[in-house]
Amino acid sequence: MVEQSTDKQSILYLCAKKQVEQTLQQYDAAMAKCKAVFIKKTKDYGTAWRILRPSSLTDQLYIKASRIRSIEELKTQKVEDDIEGEYIGLVNYSLMALIQLGMEDDAELELHLDRAVSLYEQYAELTRELMKAKNHDYGEAWRDMRISSLTDLILMKLLRVKQIEDNDGKTLISEGLDANYQDIINYALFAMIRLEEQALSMQ
Repeated sequence: MVEQSTDKQSILYLCAKKQVEQTLQQYDAAMAKCKAVFIKKTKDYGTAWRILRPSSLTDQLYIKASRIRSIEELKTQKVEDDIEGEYIGLVNYSLMALIQLGMEDDAELELHLDRAVSLYEQYAELTRELMKAKNHDYGEAWRDMRISSLTDLILMKLLRVKQIEDNDGKTLISEGLDANYQDIINYALFAMIRLEEQALSMQ
């Protein structure tokens, strides 16, 4: 009886381990898409986004998340930009916001491509580590969530960020701006994973 219980535990452990490995592979693939877009746009426009204050980036994020929710509710869209592209925008604007928060006030606006990509990778890796820690504590709970719920969570996080910004960045007990931006990134990447899984299941 004890041996059967041990075997069952071993099977559950291996299944959980396999699921974690799959999540990391899918997560990294989704992040790679976002990074590729960031690099291409940086080559085209430079780091013009550096002129934006974090609050302006937050407003851009809110616009993108609101558009996703509108399309989810109306089931139609007039502009051809796909939903995945909006989630990629959420990831990249959030990483830009994290970079802005970490820059000195007198830092030069234009960053060399290598420097911009290095900073992008630095904050992306920190966000990945946060995802791994939370996934360890909460399991793969996000896989049971609707994509629309992930969108709502992103909007909720953005409303929190806007409130923190209106309070001059001060909080009494809540997470700061950086943690909220990181959560937005991870929710957006989860949504991208779910979208891809849905597309594959329909083939």
